[in-house]
Amino acid sequence: MLPWKRVVRPLAALLLAAAALAVPTATGAHAAGAPSSGWNDYSCKPSADHPRPVVLVHGTFGNSVDNWLGLAPYLTHRDYCVFSLDYGQLDGVPFFHGLGPIEESAQQLDAFVGKVLAATGATKADIVGHSQGGMMPRHYLKFLGGADEVNALVGIAPNNHGTTLAGFTDLLPYFPGVGDLLTEATPALAQQVAGSDFLTRLNAGGDTVPGVRYTVIATRYDQVVTPYRSQYLSGPNVRNVLLQDLCPVDLSEHVAIGLIDRIAFHEVANALDPARARPTTCASAFS
Repeated sequence: MLPWKRVVRPLAALLLAAAALAVPTATGAHAAGAPSSGWNDYSCKPSADHPRPVVLVHGTFGNSVDNWLGLAPYLTHRDYCVFSLDYGQLDGVPFFHGLGPIEESAQQLDAFVGKVLAATGATKADIVGHSQGGMMPRHYLKFLGGADEVNALVGIAPNNHGTTLAGFTDLLPYFPGVGDLLTEATPALAQQVAGSDFLTRLNAGGDTVPGVRYTVIATRYDQVVTPYRSQYLSGPNVRNVLLQDLCPVDLSEHVAIGLIDRIAFHEVANALDPARARPTTCASAFS
C-alpha cells in the first residue's frame, strides 16, 4: 500500500489545488527566513485614519510572504499596519501551508490576532484573506470568539461553501479510498470540498455573526472555487462584489485576483475604509 500512497498523495493535493491555488515558488526572501519588507512591523501603531491593524490570511498552498507580495505593499503604502501569518503547516512540507485541519488553523489565527492587538494597542483588527484564507477566519469568528476582536472580514475568492472544481470532486466516490487518503494526508483539502462535514457545521444557522462586516470579492473566471457564486455570503452586513461588474475586461482568475489584481486591491481598500471609499473601475488598476 505504501507505493500507492506515494502516488496518490500528490494527486490528492492537486485535486483541489488544480495548479491554481499554488502561489509562485517561494521567493528568496521567504526561503531564507528573512522578514517581509514593509509589513509585520510590530512597532507599527495604527493611525487615526486607519485605527485597526490588517491581518492577511493566505490561501491553500500559500504562505505569509508570497501570497501578499502585491497587496501588503499596496496597503502599507496607504498607511495601514499590516501583518501576515503562516498557518496549517504540515510536517515535512516547507513553504506551502494551509493544509492542516482548518479548525486548528483557526486557532492559530486566533492566537496571531491576539498578538497583533497586543502589539498595536488596537481593540479590533480587520482580516483580509484569499481563498481558504477568506473562509477559515469564519470559524474563528463563529466558534472561537473572534467576533469580539474583528471589525471586518474581506474574502478574496473565498471558499465559503466549498468547491466542486467544476464537477471534478463529484468523481471522488468512483475512486474508493481516495477521499479517506485526502482527509488523512491533507485535511484542509478534503474540508474544502462542497458538502464536507466542516463546511456543513460552519454554515449551519447562517453565514455571518453579528458585529462583523463581510465583503466577498469574486471573479467569474475562478476555476478553483466553483461555481464562483458559491463564494457569496448571505446575511446582514454583507457585500458581495463581482470583479467584472467593476471592470468588465478584468480577466483575473483564482490566483491573479489575490496576487496581482489592483482592481481587487482597490476594492479591498474600500472595504477596509468604507467612509472614504472611492468608486472602483478599470482605471483603479493604475491608482
